[in-house]
Amino acid sequence: MFNSKLAGKVVPVRELSNLERGRMFELMNGNYDGVKKETFEKDLAEKSDVILLRDNQDQQIQGFSTLMILEELVRGNVTRALFSGDTIIDKTYWGDTQLEHHWGRYAFSLIDKNPEIPLFWFLMSKGYKTYKFLPVFFNEFYPRYDKPTPAYEQEVLDTFARKKFPLNYNPKTGLVVFEGQKDRLKQGVADIDERRMKDQHVRYFIERNPRWQQGDELCCIMPLKKNNFNRMALRMVGNNKD
Repeated sequence: MFNSKLAGKVVPVRELSNLERGRMFELMNGNYDGVKKETFEKDLAEKSDVILLRDNQDQQIQGFSTLMILEELVRGNVTRALFSGDTIIDKTYWGDTQLEHHWGRYAFSLIDKNPEIPLFWFLMSKGYKTYKFLPVFFNEFYPRYDKPTPAYEQEVLDTFARKKFPLNYNPKTGLVVFEGQKDRLKQGVADIDERRMKDQHVRYFIERNPRWQQGDELCCIMPLKKNNFNRMALRMVGNNKD
């Protein structure tokens, strides 16, 4: 299950070389329409770290995920959120678990560093593959088809969504809408066929984000606590090699 063609490493964004940045943009451009170099660089500059995934043989970057920490007051208490930005893995390596492993280790380090501060994962889902990451690996996450979002978690979600996307977030729909100003998935990258529509989570994602093909993104929130990782996730975080 954990055999991997990729090797992952968390790197501070400030340490990325021009060559690495160029390859990251190339991966984005190959999987998304409407990618702009200026926007990509601006988004990257605000992030603190990036998970780089390299082919074990030729060391070429074949995937990455950018990360940053947001902090706000929610009900008078300091609350933090791990925000995942641009994320992509070359199609050749789909199914590899190195991203999940290193993301999980990163999240665990944040939990251990400040256990007294409420911590959440604030995730944007522009395709079903991203949204499905939640039910596959975690016990509690929102929004979801089988239970309403609790008031506190909704407040956390609204707080961070407004902070990050003050001009584009609609709290009534839970969507961030860019109206073509940002990238969107290329056809063939995360298409939804009749078989996938049988999955209740996929159907729910489509119901909540019907314009996902135009680049609309569904805002999601998940408590970052070790007991919220299911057994599969805990195995993936703990058993892979660094």
